[in-house]
Amino acid sequence: MQYIDNIIFLILLVAGFGLFGKSLLKIYRNIRLGHEIDRSDRKSERWSTMARVAMGQSKMVKRPVAGILHVFVYVGFVIINIELVEIIVDGLFGTHRFLASVFGKSFYSFFTATLEILALLVVIGVVVFFIRRNFYGVKRLTMKELFGWPKHDANWILIIEFALMMAFFKMNAADWVLQQRGLLHEVGSFPISSAVLGPIFNNFGDGFLFFTEKGAWWFHFVGILFFMNYLYYSKHLHIILAFPSTWYANLDKKGKFNNLDSVTKEIKLMMDPNADPYAAPAEGTEADVPSKFGAEDIFDLNQVQLLNAYSCTECGRCTSVCPANITGKKLSPRLILMKTRDRLEEVGRNIDKNGKFVDDGKKLLNDYITKEELWACTTCNACTDACPVLLDPLSIIFEMRRFLVMEQSAAPQELNLMMTNVENNAAPWQYNQADRLNWATEN
Repeated sequence: MQYIDNIIFLILLVAGFGLFGKSLLKIYRNIRLGHEIDRSDRKSERWSTMARVAMGQSKMVKRPVAGILHVFVYVGFVIINIELVEIIVDGLFGTHRFLASVFGKSFYSFFTATLEILALLVVIGVVVFFIRRNFYGVKRLTMKELFGWPKHDANWILIIEFALMMAFFKMNAADWVLQQRGLLHEVGSFPISSAVLGPIFNNFGDGFLFFTEKGAWWFHFVGILFFMNYLYYSKHLHIILAFPSTWYANLDKKGKFNNLDSVTKEIKLMMDPNADPYAAPAEGTEADVPSKFGAEDIFDLNQVQLLNAYSCTECGRCTSVCPANITGKKLSPRLILMKTRDRLEEVGRNIDKNGKFVDDGKKLLNDYITKEELWACTTCNACTDACPVLLDPLSIIFEMRRFLVMEQSAAPQELNLMMTNVENNAAPWQYNQADRLNWATEN
């Protein structure tokens, strides 16, 4: 019976990490539904970009208030969870503050004091974020696309983080008081919890303090496992996926669009005076069948674009600088990524149910993202420039517009007229090339 706690701990640990691993595999499977894209070039630049943007938060601090608070929460929460190593060892082997014997008394005191200061910064950050999101009225955080689950999700994350930090402080405060009473080996330094909660806990008996310390310890451990598995359902997947997203980011100059290989091949064939466009393929080979032009559904997007959809933190920085959205158009770059993720999740559930994807009669185009949204985009790249983790909603918009034009000839009338004029007159205007310089001789 003396090992019952250790057995329960082991079961929870295996179950928690097992479910988390299963969720990650499902995300990986869904991302691989897109077609492959080679982003293995310029490796040193990619590592540098990931370190600077994902780990260093370089783009977050361009908006100082939100950026600095985010650094507090991000750095504090990540470093504090280094203590999870100590919790795992203590839980499995029944030890108490295992790292004290590894670090030594002096360094362990510095370590625990640092964690307490970081925990206080996390608390300050999440409280301010909660107020800004719910009471301050920041426009990009109160738009109608965030009503319902997106709003509740953000609030739940802040509440969970706050609760975990409170459990951390209660655990340390009870531990500190018990150490002062000589009931636990004296290790660690707890400047925040001992100053704030220590005087309160001094009024309680030893049994209550042991119960509080152990209860807060279990709450902190189970809370971390819950938070870890909640990430799959949350926009906070960016905690993990921001790193691969920044590594696989498009490093080309903004505004440079990709060319379709099939179209490039046809153009080269047209410009080669010695080529026979009607020649049959060589014996023993099959003629290449061109892939679909552009994207109608998530299967037509590339894997980096689907990774971007999962990585979006719904902060709205992209939408807040979008000129189309600012002028009242329906387009929201943030919503493009959110809708892509929703469709991707729907396809994933379809596969889970049937073992493979069974046509459900839906498409990303029209069922999730409307033509009106797509054609409102000016392709200015403001959204991609503003994203703190280098996501690229414009590339999804562009591929879907490419499908409308090249597969369905469904461009707006004005654009069709312009393209017809370019084809016939080599200019966007509807007059003959011979009359192009008439304006120079007009009085």
